[in-house]
Amino acid sequence: MPFIKDLLRHKSVSIVGMAKNTGKTTCLNFVINRLKQEKINFAVTSIGVDGEEKDILYQTPKPRIELSENMIFVTSENDFANINFPAEILSISERSTPLGKLITAKAKGNGIAVLSGPSDSIWLQQIISEMQKYNIQLTLVDGALSRMSLASPAVTDAMILCTGAACSAQLQELINKTKFRCKLIDLEQVDINLQKILITIEDGVWIWNDKHDTRQKICDSLFTFDKETIKLPDNLSNIYVSGAVTNNFLKLISTKKYKNIQIIVRDFTKLFIETITYNKFLKQGSSVKVIQKPKLLAVCTNPVSPEGVRLNPIILQEQMQEALQLPVYDILANNYQ
Repeated sequence: MPFIKDLLRHKSVSIVGMAKNTGKTTCLNFVINRLKQEKINFAVTSIGVDGEEKDILYQTPKPRIELSENMIFVTSENDFANINFPAEILSISERSTPLGKLITAKAKGNGIAVLSGPSDSIWLQQIISEMQKYNIQLTLVDGALSRMSLASPAVTDAMILCTGAACSAQLQELINKTKFRCKLIDLEQVDINLQKILITIEDGVWIWNDKHDTRQKICDSLFTFDKETIKLPDNLSNIYVSGAVTNNFLKLISTKKYKNIQIIVRDFTKLFIETITYNKFLKQGSSVKVIQKPKLLAVCTNPVSPEGVRLNPIILQEQMQEALQLPVYDILANNYQ
């Protein structure tokens, strides 16, 4: 598959599902097997907890992560205790997750594992950096947009997006949803100097003027924002939101009163907005920018959903690629070498 070569140009790559059952784990297992064939030294971990033996909603078997001898992986104490193959422990984290401390280990045999990795972005960055001492060329991160975690796949250098019939049973709606997600992934980054300033702000919603010489925190989160008690200035021009940007807030400032506003977020996963609202916001001359931006290498499609929906895999792949102008693959429908 062409994007395998693209992976090797990066130190870290996340494989991200737009929703459950979009083929993320199948894609990850495919990439793992191809990297093994290329004899690449790589490691694999996950953002937070990675799934269950069966999908909770549909009770369908969930694909497991397939590991083999000499592969390095990072998971929690709880899930390390349940692996079905021998492994050498390389290090144990000082910090803990709800499932225990994180264990970095080297597989001494073949088997399957549940990956439950770091639960926040800073920790994930540290894990990726630590892989250098094990002579790792590439770290794969199993991620999901639907996972409620403080960690973000945008921390990685690049990503692969998995989409499919589980997101929508209607072909055009599925294409539109995926196209909008790809547009958010491709949002422009702020300049490096502003990145350095904003990345240190861990919480809150902040406004400032164009000269960036005065900043004011207006609330802790947009979920607690109340337009009746918090008055936005008429000359509002710059907003930084450390957490989530809600659709309601975007609607509030998508009016004639506010124009040429720049909203900055940490990365695309912080945007809980709808296409119509976003487009109206842009028409006001406004923009959304990010601090962290991964390179989107490819999109993988899964034409089947647990409800029994089966889209035509060839039509889905071809129309998705035409709409996105990105490489689009169906791993199961095509015999990629």
